[in-house]
Amino acid sequence: MTSTQTGTAAAAGGETSRIHNIGYRSYDGPRLGRGYARRSLYSQSLRGAFGLGRSAKSKVLPMLLSGVMCIVAAIIVAVAVATPGSTALPIKYTSFAIYLQAVIGLFLAAQAPQSVSRDLRFKSVPLYFSRPIERADYVVAKFAAMASALLILTGVPLVILYGGALLGKFDFATQTKGFGQGMVSVALLSVLFAGLGLVMAALTPRRGFGVAAVIAVLTISYGAVSTVQAIAWSTGSEGAVAWLGLFSPITLIDGVQSAFLGAASAFPGSDGPGAGLGVVYLIVVLALIAGSYGVLMRRYRRVGL
Repeated sequence: MTSTQTGTAAAAGGETSRIHNIGYRSYDGPRLGRGYARRSLYSQSLRGAFGLGRSAKSKVLPMLLSGVMCIVAAIIVAVAVATPGSTALPIKYTSFAIYLQAVIGLFLAAQAPQSVSRDLRFKSVPLYFSRPIERADYVVAKFAAMASALLILTGVPLVILYGGALLGKFDFATQTKGFGQGMVSVALLSVLFAGLGLVMAALTPRRGFGVAAVIAVLTISYGAVSTVQAIAWSTGSEGAVAWLGLFSPITLIDGVQSAFLGAASAFPGSDGPGAGLGVVYLIVVLALIAGSYGVLMRRYRRVGL
């Protein structure tokens, strides 16, 4: 190789190794902090519970279940208004969610794993905790979003019932009182179910297992408790009926609202627990909510590292 060729190769090598300043600059915009991140996670999780911002396939089930709840409420109103001499709805506001607990359980079983299992499966949880959001922010946002989604699912039909009752010129004071009691009941149900559903879903990154766990906790436990209650009643053990209601989320809500909200109990042959046992029901519900939050915090303390 000649000296001229060597010089040309060296020049070419120098050209390929040149470093350019492409002008990176530090971010100087507004820093919105933890509050904004928490609100964003809440709104994204709430929208995701109804399939908003996701594929069309993801919208089918939550919208279908929401439609079922609203259509049933509309049918009840239509029957009440069309019945001659009717002065009240054929169902109490506090009983609506109890009767449609299977729909609520299916909604929770489908959406609770969607809310948390994907983050676990794709190991994206540590990215949330990098900064500025913390573990408590993540848990509170997910908990609040799922409770809000359940409250929308159960509260909107009660609004339809209330609006229909007023349009039917039923007694305003009676309907308003019943509507308020119903909203308190579904608010408590929403928080309790959200906590239990998220705990079951967060135990595994596999969505199918999460769905099965939620169904087992809600639907299977209700069927088992109701069966044992019926057996206790038929065998003369009436005193055990109310105590057995402590072992299922649905019957817990039934007991609280029958004790404090004037609801008709679905317990076999019983008016539900009295005020004394109702306090025990309320304590168990609050303990389950607090325990669910504690379990979620412990779970994300482990997976967030």
